[in-house]
Amino acid sequence: MFVRPALRGAAALAATALVVTGCGAGDEPAPAGSEAAGGPSSTGFPVTVETAFGDVTVDEEPTRVVALGWSDAETALALGVEPVGASDWLAVGGDDGLGDWVEQGYEEPPVLIETLEPSFEAIAALEPDLILDTRSSGEQDRYELLSQIAPTIGPPAGVGPYQTTWQQQLEMVGQALGRDEEADELAAEVEQAFTEAAAEHPEFDGTEVAVGAYTSEGFGAYVSGDSRVQFMEQLGFENKAEIEALATENFFVPVSEEQLSLLDAELTVVFPIFVEASEFTGNPLWQALPAVQEGRAVVLDDLTVLNAFSSASAPGLLYAIDATVPQFADALD
Repeated sequence: MFVRPALRGAAALAATALVVTGCGAGDEPAPAGSEAAGGPSSTGFPVTVETAFGDVTVDEEPTRVVALGWSDAETALALGVEPVGASDWLAVGGDDGLGDWVEQGYEEPPVLIETLEPSFEAIAALEPDLILDTRSSGEQDRYELLSQIAPTIGPPAGVGPYQTTWQQQLEMVGQALGRDEEADELAAEVEQAFTEAAAEHPEFDGTEVAVGAYTSEGFGAYVSGDSRVQFMEQLGFENKAEIEALATENFFVPVSEEQLSLLDAELTVVFPIFVEASEFTGNPLWQALPAVQEGRAVVLDDLTVLNAFSSASAPGLLYAIDATVPQFADALD
């Protein structure tokens, strides 16, 4: 079971829509469920997982898993299964695509697969017996190509692109790997962490929040359905109504400098993406926001914290709760 990590160092992020990754190589890891893979043997196969593309049946315990969806790899690893291939959505660097908040590592690093346009040939070459793609674009063509290679666990029904919740991801990955019990235990741990943090900070309850980002193209804000907004909502915050009114099927809406007051809220949380925070904190329009002037704005510029906050994985959430809740409380003090 995943052990809640202490706060540590720094890494790199992707947050708006989706970023780059490299490629690496690794030998075949021990079969899932073996002692070397770090978890108990799975039982209860075949299993059937409900997805947006219909029910997917996994006949036998998978031993060669390719994890393509955002945070699918570290979710599998947290349940004791080492993928042989993985996508590094947060561009954290290194040869395994794992953030610094992940305590357990690979015995053999996976082959890293491109994120937005994965090589189906590279995936097929890994000879997977299961593909995890639970938090992804959810395109029919992508699913059909992947499912020709191996049983593929796509997103659940009724969610937008990249909007699979951490609970849904953990449940689906746990089912597909035959690790339901471990998934339930980890879900309970995360829920308890949110519950405790909210109870310790009743000032969060009902407080308006605006969650935004700054990129080379300017400001933007996140809407309900995005994992960062869900994070804040689980602590008791409410996403700003004026931002919600702009929501489309995407989880991120652009905010022009003329609209920058949209990011002014009882609590404003903004972070840089592939730029320095100073590129917007020095902007006079940013500095003029009441939330900034009154100290109610939190700039998340520690990249490990930012990655964990954006990971929407159970391990990342545990780290992010520890790291961000004190900052939110200080801003509202």
